[in-house]
Amino acid sequence: MIRIAACCALAGAIAAPLSAQTSPLAPGIADMSAAVPMSGRWTYWTVAGGGEARFLDSASRPQLVIACTRATRQLTIGRPAAGAAPFLQVWSSSERRNLPASFIPAAGEVRATLQFSDRLLDALAQSRGRIAVGISGQPMLVAPVWGEIGRVIEECRL
Repeated sequence: MIRIAACCALAGAIAAPLSAQTSPLAPGIADMSAAVPMSGRWTYWTVAGGGEARFLDSASRPQLVIACTRATRQLTIGRPAAGAAPFLQVWSSSERRNLPASFIPAAGEVRATLQFSDRLLDALAQSRGRIAVGISGQPMLVAPVWGEIGRVIEECRL
């Protein structure tokens, strides 16, 4: 009887789509794999104590910031915002997550902090063509994946 149950479970796993088996989905984050990335460009700056990758829109306004603080080996992901939000929604082609966030009034950003070893960072750097970051009540910002994302992550891993 145990063998039959195990075989049925295995057959169900094989029959399920691969994406359902391997894709860690966070509630409320839509699949952005067909979304068109926003026009703009990534830039990288070395700053005191770390590095920073910024996605700038076509008017050169920062829309997304990924920053490394080398002393704590933490990375922050930030989006411009007018007020607080409990979560930053992060999407990559292989992982999606709602990250607890804080509003930084002086910077006008909602930010989430990750440890340098968090697998979400690798998922962002290796995402297929695009990543997306959202704040509750606002549309997701879809940005292309460029090398600056991986560069700032590696900056914290040195």
